[in-house]
Amino acid sequence: MPLLSLNNISRSFGTTKAVADVSLEVQQGEFFGLLGPSGCGKTTTLRMIAGLEKPDSGTIHFQDTDITNLPAERRGFGMVFQNYALFPHLNVFENVAFGLRARHASKAEMSERVASALDLVQLPGYGKRAVDELSGGQQQRVAIARAIAIEPALLLFDEPLSNLDVSLREETRSELRELVTRLGLTAVYVTHDQEEAFALCDRISVMVGGKLMQSGKPRELYEHPSDIAVARFLGRNNLIKAMRVSSSNTNEGEFKTLEGDHTLHLQVKHSELSPLNQPVFLSIRPEHVQLRANGDSGPNAFKGHVREIVFAGATSTVRVDAAGLLLEALVLQPEGYNVDQECTVVLPHDRLTLLQNQRG
Repeated sequence: MPLLSLNNISRSFGTTKAVADVSLEVQQGEFFGLLGPSGCGKTTTLRMIAGLEKPDSGTIHFQDTDITNLPAERRGFGMVFQNYALFPHLNVFENVAFGLRARHASKAEMSERVASALDLVQLPGYGKRAVDELSGGQQQRVAIARAIAIEPALLLFDEPLSNLDVSLREETRSELRELVTRLGLTAVYVTHDQEEAFALCDRISVMVGGKLMQSGKPRELYEHPSDIAVARFLGRNNLIKAMRVSSSNTNEGEFKTLEGDHTLHLQVKHSELSPLNQPVFLSIRPEHVQLRANGDSGPNAFKGHVREIVFAGATSTVRVDAAGLLLEALVLQPEGYNVDQECTVVLPHDRLTLLQNQRG
């Protein structure tokens, strides 16, 4: 049984539907991510989980209890906001103790739990510090300490690392993941940053335009997006427009690319098949595109020539034109390839994905 479940929740602001019929489940001990571009509805969804917004329709269940109309202060959830929401007139101790005071904790319990929370976020002895004396990373840790001091049944994060610089963000997310795992907490984490979500989360739901498009483990989403909106948001997918030319009586799908007129084969399920002669999109990641300098031929192999080589340190991007079909390949070493050089492009059939939602 899931710890948290959202059942067809929707929320509108005026004529704008911010969240449309979203359903998802979060398991006990899971670090769950809501990933999507700005304005997709992920923060509104998180605020409905927290009780800061009420759904127009649908229900929210926690531990098999309907909490849809339960006030935020009675849910027992901890929340870390994007701007930390610390009180500048209170010192670190009082900020961390704020939720405990609201719950009428004793002075001894409060002191013990604040000290423990500050230890957990590696800020021991910072209780008397003023908030404005702290760095951005330290303020973020204080916000996390305040959230965990109440020993929440669920921890909610709304883009908590977005205000940190790159190096501090990478360091802090590693600490955050380790902390949540060590405490055995369940967390829902909202972010627009794909790399951050992949590094932190056990499972992710991608939201686009107020709708939940796909849920799965990070690698599954990365390598096999089911929807063109997901493929585009997750970035760096080669999107290939094609038409199916094979019979529906076989699991071997044969497609003709609209640019370049190349023949591609991949395994497909009958439920995935689109009508004959109707454009569809196939996707493949740049690192799965194979380049060969010789003239080898074979399944899903065709001629191309190198248009551009972009050096990016550990890897390089090789952009290839295959008779009008433009593809990117990610390679470790571009030696042996030069601009305008002919090459063979191979798209492994087990790395090609037929996208289900074909809205271009």
